[in-house]
Amino acid sequence: MPSNAVVLAAFLCLFLLPPFAVGIRTGPGRITTVNSGRNAFSKLGPFMEAPEYRNGKECANRENFVSSSSSNDPSLVHIAMTLDSEYLRGSIAAVHSVLRHASCPENVFFHFIAAEFDSASPRVLSQLVRSTFPSLSFKVYIFREDTVINMISSSIRQALENPLNYARNYLGDILDRSVDRVIYLDSDVIVVDDITKLWNTVLSGTRVIGAPEYCHANFTQYFTSNFWSDPVLPGLISGRKPCYFNTGVMVMDMVRWREGNYREKLEKWMVLQKKMRIYDLGSLPPFLLVFGGDVEAIDHRWNQHGLGGDNIRGSCRSLHPGPVSLLHWSGKGKPWVRLDEKRACPLDRLWEPYDLYKHKIERFKDQSLLWFASLSELADD
Repeated sequence: MPSNAVVLAAFLCLFLLPPFAVGIRTGPGRITTVNSGRNAFSKLGPFMEAPEYRNGKECANRENFVSSSSSNDPSLVHIAMTLDSEYLRGSIAAVHSVLRHASCPENVFFHFIAAEFDSASPRVLSQLVRSTFPSLSFKVYIFREDTVINMISSSIRQALENPLNYARNYLGDILDRSVDRVIYLDSDVIVVDDITKLWNTVLSGTRVIGAPEYCHANFTQYFTSNFWSDPVLPGLISGRKPCYFNTGVMVMDMVRWREGNYREKLEKWMVLQKKMRIYDLGSLPPFLLVFGGDVEAIDHRWNQHGLGGDNIRGSCRSLHPGPVSLLHWSGKGKPWVRLDEKRACPLDRLWEPYDLYKHKIERFKDQSLLWFASLSELADD
């Protein structure tokens, strides 16, 4: 009988659950931690509870919002991020930075995508987010990694092969159908400006996504000789003027995304990659091939990327010229790792005030106000 029960449970999981993800909870609200969850919880933390960030008088009245349906409320700023045990510290800092600088922090709703088979269960991750941000409005979705795992090819850095890196491809299927617009953020960013400014980006014409573009970058270097020597493939992007853009910060129209079947378009390039190796990076090149030349250009201040160095050495880098609204540690080097190993780069100190990991709080507590002041100056014109 026990074996029959296991078979029945497996059948239900495979055939009755949605093919991409299932939501497990929304906030704000309190949840009870069971003993097994408490043990896993302690391994990931401890994190200090974040300050309460409240709306000013100029913000819409949250008393009129129903928390159980906030994930569908079009008047809120919707942000999608992944949530996993390896990058959890970065995700917590990113959320903290958004709330710290938002003009109406209570009007921000987070959609977290967690891997089904993460070493920390999605429920434990959800509990940790709730304990750190007690009044945060959010929902956690469980991403089924088997959706994409057979389409992932090897990359120049193993971390880029994590199935959760591809969750952004499936946002149209993962998020509630009523979510028609979202900002996607990587877990290794901090926002030092009002996120509402990015949310108000207008996607002109039929454009599906907006992102800072870098047209001076050599677009051809992101694809192998197999791609450029093929008699057909280069012609598929001819007539366009594609520019490099980083997929760690995107404004996305989910209605147009779903109508245009963009998930399937990305998957076609991934399947081809498995056959003939047309690029070396992870989830970025399919986005360049599908959207390159048709991206709503957003000011570069909203993605000062590359602060983690390259994908091999992760060396220190400087900021690009101009004002800064978002700092992004794309590349191998992550600020929390370098800080812990006492080999921090100068810009990692700008990330540190948002770090709520308890063991690190005392180290910079007396400097935090000074750092917040310097970060505010970055966003000034």
